[in-house]
Amino acid sequence: MQESILRRLDSIVERHQEVEQLLAQPDVIADQEKFRELNREYSRLQVMVDTYKEFKTCSSDLEEMEMMLSGDDEEMRAMAEEEVGPTRERLEKLEHDLQILLLPHDERDDCNCFVEIRAGTGGDEAALFAGELFRLYTKYCEQKHWTLDVVSISEGEMGGCKEVIAKLSGEGAYGYMKFESGGHRVQRVPETESQGRVHTSACTVMVLPEIPPSKAPEINPADLRIDTFRASGAGGQHINKTDSAIRITHIPTGLVVECQDQRSQHSNRARAMEVLVSRLAKLEEDKRNATLAEQRQSVFSSGDRSDRIRTYNFPQSRVTDHRINLTLYRLNEVMEGKLDLILQPVIEEYQAEQLAAMAQQGAL
Repeated sequence: MQESILRRLDSIVERHQEVEQLLAQPDVIADQEKFRELNREYSRLQVMVDTYKEFKTCSSDLEEMEMMLSGDDEEMRAMAEEEVGPTRERLEKLEHDLQILLLPHDERDDCNCFVEIRAGTGGDEAALFAGELFRLYTKYCEQKHWTLDVVSISEGEMGGCKEVIAKLSGEGAYGYMKFESGGHRVQRVPETESQGRVHTSACTVMVLPEIPPSKAPEINPADLRIDTFRASGAGGQHINKTDSAIRITHIPTGLVVECQDQRSQHSNRARAMEVLVSRLAKLEEDKRNATLAEQRQSVFSSGDRSDRIRTYNFPQSRVTDHRINLTLYRLNEVMEGKLDLILQPVIEEYQAEQLAAMAQQGAL
């Protein structure tokens, strides 16, 4: 491994010890937001420190084995010959793991996120598929032990949903789900199709990180128009008898957010503001990245709704991720929440792109 990487790893060990000491200080414990941030950093550094320790142990073991191979003791040589191959392979894997861990960390990856699903081309069939995507994400959350809360939902006339916004809370939620942003295309025979023809419909997904209050963009209250209205749909008698639903319009940008899932007007307003802040932060990020055209070539799509990232072909039980040309004939498993079958290869390809870019820049 390069000397520069070893120096970086040594500095990470020092930072890990520093953060451990900070977490024990009373003033840090009293500041809950700072404590949570440091705790997340400590957990992330712990993985690197543990991997680095194992790397050094494995490296030391390999050196001893190579010395034994050049020695005169036949029994020791035989033992070393048996172990040297697996040890070398383990060392190479640990080195690769450390390079992945050293990639630039996006702090937002640790955040909760908002997932917005909207039916696109295809009318009722698109709404039905939007509902199935929502079910897929719900099951994926269960597997990840995340919490999913509906912010707002507009049901389709024939079932499914025209639009649904949900908050996903859990470790690394945005880090995984951000790769779902873009266009999702479905190919299948609708129930209403009498001649058995395959129709193509589309849904769009947008994933936004939840923005911590300390990093939220400033919003002038005068720029907001807040309307209350009676919530509709399921929710019991109380929710239909009071004007508890909230619609917030950000006048300068025209962004509109509704929330009617919570029981009180206050809770709906707070949740709607969280979504609005995330959308405004995304707008600011898009402006900053507008000149970086090369980002459009990355496996990590820009999140633009026009980016078609995946096709779900039901007649062939096939799902294709177009970013990495991955095709799996395991559509039923994916729709039952086994999204990592697709997401893990996408994430690995993204990491490979980052490694290649850093190698070109001499950072690794």
